Amino acid sequence: MSTLTSRWLDRATDTRAAVLDGSGTHSYATVVSGSIRVASWLLRGRRSLDGERVALLVAPDARFVEAFFGVLLAGGCVVVLSPLHPAPETRYFCEDAEVRTVFVSAEHAQLAAPLAATCDVEALEPLLHTSEEIGAVTAAALAAGGDAPALQLYTSGTTGKPKGAVITHTNLEVQQELVGAAWGFGPTDTLLHALPLHHMHGLAIALLTALGAGAATRLTTFDAPALWEAMSEATVFMGVPAMYHRLFVAFDGAEEATRARWSDNARALRLATSGSAALPVTLAERWRTITGKIPLERFGMTEIGVGITNRLDGERFPGCVGFPLPSVETRIVGDDGNVAETGELWIRGPSVFAGYHRRDAETRSAFVDDPDGGGHWFKTGDTVTRDASRGTEAPFKILGRTSVDILKSGGYKLSALEIEEVLREHPGVGEVAVVGLPDEAWGERVVACVVRREGGGDCDEAALRGFVRERLAPYKVPKDVLFLPELPKNSLGKVVKPELSAQIRGLVTGR
Repeated sequence: MSTLTSRWLDRATDTRAAVLDGSGTHSYATVVSGSIRVASWLLRGRRSLDGERVALLVAPDARFVEAFFGVLLAGGCVVVLSPLHPAPETRYFCEDAEVRTVFVSAEHAQLAAPLAATCDVEALEPLLHTSEEIGAVTAAALAAGGDAPALQLYTSGTTGKPKGAVITHTNLEVQQELVGAAWGFGPTDTLLHALPLHHMHGLAIALLTALGAGAATRLTTFDAPALWEAMSEATVFMGVPAMYHRLFVAFDGAEEATRARWSDNARALRLATSGSAALPVTLAERWRTITGKIPLERFGMTEIGVGITNRLDGERFPGCVGFPLPSVETRIVGDDGNVAETGELWIRGPSVFAGYHRRDAETRSAFVDDPDGGGHWFKTGDTVTRDASRGTEAPFKILGRTSVDILKSGGYKLSALEIEEVLREHPGVGEVAVVGLPDEAWGERVVACVVRREGGGDCDEAALRGFVRERLAPYKVPKDVLFLPELPKNSLGKVVKPELSAQIRGLVTGR
């Protein structure tokens, strides 16, 4: 039996709160019992699902936790679907993963209807009231070892069709242990959780870390004022940069007495973290002015979970993601293939995923064999830098995705994130994304796409280009500044730069 499922079954008599949601407080004993009922129904005389993919289209509450662990206890592999995805995308995930069964909660029954042509769509609620068969479930859980697939998450698809990353029981076990220890999680914690559950961040890094430590998790949807209020009953908040931005918008629009109460709530948190995208220094510093500390930033991916993090205690480094976790090995590789101070980040260790489902060629291209025989390195596709003179005490700084954030213009390598960070300092800039478009003269033409801040003052193209020129080298100044009503984003609020580039290409070439 994997440690992940054995830990879960060990909580079968634990009466402490596991999940707090809109329907009330649910103890570990209650949700473990629910997961056993789901597993019993899935097995129905079978010894194990043997890695069969089972999809969940379930609201973010205790039912989700019961369904998730129910699939694992039956020896299956979970594919998490989202109500945010349009029907064709949801069908693609199910077809690519070869899903046979989809569990759906009552709220999403209509969304799941189109899947009935190729999958068995099962209402979840009745299964939570079936009879338990703990013996059969325990046998199935015993049959699933650490290398068995536990979770199949789909990459964001920013460079093509999403790929299903296969994450094993061991991968999740290691993440529970490493992240829980690094961030000091324990039974007295309450995690305020408003992240989507179809991503590594919301599911494994947040929810499973809390559950692995015996903590309580308040599952809710994102509403900025409600989150400010809920912080008074939480010890940990995990967010993404877009969430922090929206929290600050609500904060600035509130009355003075409300701002004071919200500030007190946030200051009482033991920990606030940020991930899934680089946290702009301006947002980190704004959180510091309200709470006294910057959020703990870290580096993670669907394929590796959290690999690098700032330390819980001691100095945190704005704009940096910190240091490798225990058991995580890192290497920075330059364009020439040699170890460098700046280059692509490679990672290896027990939390690295097994590969892409039915994508052997993509899996092979994602890894590199160590010439010294030390195992495979996963190529993250992120460009990072680290001050070599400081050795292991130098924090990692993410310069951006090699494919979309590292621009080659006029013979220079530029970080789009660096330029964005400067533009955010201008009072007229609400949001910004910098992209590179093909250009005969420059190689890539650096274009800043800006959403104006209401009431932000003078904010035209000349003013912003001059603002950057005063703070960065001339070759880093955007050639064009476009003002847009909004930026295309994924479900985590992260700008989808390939989509943005396609959207603006005609606007720039037509100038």
